[in-house]
Formats: sequence, structure tokens, C-alpha cells
Amino acid sequence: MMKWLGNPVKNPLARIHKAAVDLRIRKLGLRYDDLYDPLFSLDVKEALDRLPDEVVQARNQRLKRCMDLSMKHSYLSKEMQAMQTPFRTYIQEMMVVVLREKAERKALNALPLYQRTIP
Repeated sequence: MMKWLGNPVKNPLARIHKAAVDLRIRKLGLRYDDLYDPLFSLDVKEALDRLPDEVVQARNQRLKRCMDLSMKHSYLSKEMQAMQTPFRTYIQEMMVVVLREKAERKALNALPLYQRTIP
């Protein structure tokens, strides 16, 4: 029912918001999936643990570059910004698998994959 609210194709406000997010993360050289915090969600941590090492290393390099640019109060050059792909996902498919396994374990009353809680 409310799916149209977040859909940039159907909602002009969502389209404006997506353009603003695109501009901001493109300046810092990030992808939208880089904004997921593994310390906040155990599902994100599990998905990152399951991804190939090259993907995780590329994510870490983008985050380091973003922190460096932030500390210097600067942005990527216009040429570098044009090369960025801010909405190409890499964690979404794995998140679907992790959440599906979590729901299946809950339905079967099995022990969760991870026992740790968020502090």
C-alpha cells in the first residue's frame, strides 16, 4: 500500500531525495550500500562476513577515502565523481539470504546464527 512513497519512479519527492543522496555520496566516492553499519545491525555484519574478500576490501577503501576527504574538507574531482556508481549494490542480495535464513531459523525455533547483542 505505501510502497509508492519510497519509489522514485512514482513519487516526485522520493526522486528529489534520491538525486540529493546521489549527489552527496558521489562527492565522497561512496556507494549507498557502504552506509550500512555492521556495528548497528548483526544482519549486516553477517552479510559482510559472507561476501568475497575483494568486495569487502573495496568497501573498506571507499570508507577510508571518504574519511580522508571529510577530514580534509574536500570532495573528489568532477572527473572522479563522474566515474562513481553510487547505487550499484553489492550487499542487498546477501542481506536477502541472511534475513531469509534468520526467518527460517525463527520459524523452526532453532538457535540463531549469532548470539551477540548490540551494546
